[in-house]
Amino acid sequence: MSKVIEERPSALTLLTQEEEMFRASIRQFGKQRLAPLTKEMDEAGLFRRELIDEFFQLGWMSIEIPDEFGGAGEGFFHSIIAVEELSAADPSAAVIVDVQNTLVNNALLRWGTEAQKKKYLPMLATNTVGAYALSEAGSGSDAFALVTTATEQDDHFILRGRKLWITNAYEAGLFIVFANANPQAGYRGITAFLVERNTPGFQVGRKEDKLGIRASSTCELLLDDCRVPKENVLGKAGEGYKVAMETLNEGRIGIGAQMIGLARGALDHTIRYTKERKQFDKPIAEFQAVQFQLAEAATELEAARLMVYNAARLKSAGQPFMKEAAMAKYYSSCVAERVASLAVDLYGGYGFTRDYPVEKFYRDAKIGKIYEGTSNMQLQTIAKAILK
Repeated sequence: MSKVIEERPSALTLLTQEEEMFRASIRQFGKQRLAPLTKEMDEAGLFRRELIDEFFQLGWMSIEIPDEFGGAGEGFFHSIIAVEELSAADPSAAVIVDVQNTLVNNALLRWGTEAQKKKYLPMLATNTVGAYALSEAGSGSDAFALVTTATEQDDHFILRGRKLWITNAYEAGLFIVFANANPQAGYRGITAFLVERNTPGFQVGRKEDKLGIRASSTCELLLDDCRVPKENVLGKAGEGYKVAMETLNEGRIGIGAQMIGLARGALDHTIRYTKERKQFDKPIAEFQAVQFQLAEAATELEAARLMVYNAARLKSAGQPFMKEAAMAKYYSSCVAERVASLAVDLYGGYGFTRDYPVEKFYRDAKIGKIYEGTSNMQLQTIAKAILK
């Protein structure tokens, strides 16, 4: 038993020098390039394409894609660092990088054929945004109550249905679409397909007008006799359930990283503000009531960070991490919401206006408890793991 424990990487492991340099480069980009545009993009509900192009050029859209396919050839933990740091400046930017790396690229690397990898990974590494299309109007937490169907016809599948809440859909050129190729078999008929944007019968529908992460696109997808070649099945027919479950487990660590980055961004702004804002002839940071609230927020944030890092290290080491990923996502989303709310409180009336950044962090934080598995679903996963 002791040998197993010794081999498990510790959440307290310091970042390597290379990881620290990677973090520093993204943090600098966030402050200098991203932060000045965040408010404008949020109000417009549109992420600037030139920023996405820069993400590609910097290798942040292909972190785990091997060199042979034009990627950065780094590890999963680098993706987590990137998502965390971008979130401190703008969580919308982090969503774009997160979905690309932890969902789309990861699914192709794990389940793609050699032909699929040779065709699509270089695209995803250089200029093509990816999207992950699982959700439907009637399948939220019950993600596999899918009504989108895939009917086999000669050398193609014909996809029919409608997808909702698809992140990155407005910008994406490649979609991983889940449909049921054998409805009688229930979830065992679910199959994953690689669908290019220009595929006949495929259409990106309206973009949602959201509370938070507004610059990150969320759209519906319409599949009307969409013809997908059989060679574009990702994995095997009927393995879509497994593809989705294993990929989403990794994606939840990415959401955890987004939430701790968001919380840190809100807390950093608030600490600076409390040192500048004076009441009763002294900065409000000198009041013990304020100090204690900031101390509690910083402690919760550190705990959430360690949970996220631990889950990421376990995944990178090939160790089981499903429970840890669920815990990290659940707790970090709770912490992000509390810290962002505290930020608005301590800014007072200013925090309730859009002239200051903390109200955006507050709006952005809410999604953490909803997407890639609600908080209740994370609790269910944790409960099953500890009670088995």
